[in-house]
Amino acid sequence: MSALRLDSVSISFGPLHAVEDLSIQLQPGEVYALLGPNGAGKTTTLNMILGFLRPERGSITVAGVDALTDPLGARARIGYLPETVMLHPTLSAIENLTYFALLAGRKIDVTTARKLLGEAGLQSDAHERHSGSFSKGMRQKVGVAIALAKEANLLLLDEPTSGLDASAANDLSNVIRAASSRGIAVLMATHDLFRVKDVAHRLGILRSGKLVDERDAATLDPVALEQLYLQRLAS
Repeated sequence: MSALRLDSVSISFGPLHAVEDLSIQLQPGEVYALLGPNGAGKTTTLNMILGFLRPERGSITVAGVDALTDPLGARARIGYLPETVMLHPTLSAIENLTYFALLAGRKIDVTTARKLLGEAGLQSDAHERHSGSFSKGMRQKVGVAIALAKEANLLLLDEPTSGLDASAANDLSNVIRAASSRGIAVLMATHDLFRVKDVAHRLGILRSGKLVDERDAATLDPVALEQLYLQRLAS
């Protein structure tokens, strides 16, 4: 069973075709990078998967659940990291994790919370700190721990490396690999070509809402990937 399947998905905003006839399929544990400039339709695609927008045509399934007829059921199988992960600033990492896990219908104890935060890469000395002092990278790690706690089948990342320094971006790559190794499929919408080459199994290039190319990431070295990206955006 696919972790995510989009079949001929389309949506328009007035005369603008935001996403047009988009088809993507991810298997469990697969990391897929959706590349494209601002306005290409990447965030719109994520919002349709999450059920915040309804496509005019096509179908979306998440771990076998129809996201159009059962958006809450599909969303329960998704972990979502927006560009800025919002946590309750006066709660600790452990408290945030247990709270959001409970909202997802899963009750976890402190020992399990510490284990999940550790697996997400958050250092143990930060587990009891108020999240209001956290960097973006630290907030992302709590977000990943939340996805692990709810046993998500799919992790959606929207521009995950934006604003991260090199060390934090490397930590994020390790977290993505760890999620993949647990069988969680990852769809990341990004501009970061280097990170794509570092962690993705496949990539798709989105231009003006259309998927103009799709490749196995292993077949491209960094220079070839950049050339392909620029070529597809210009053609």
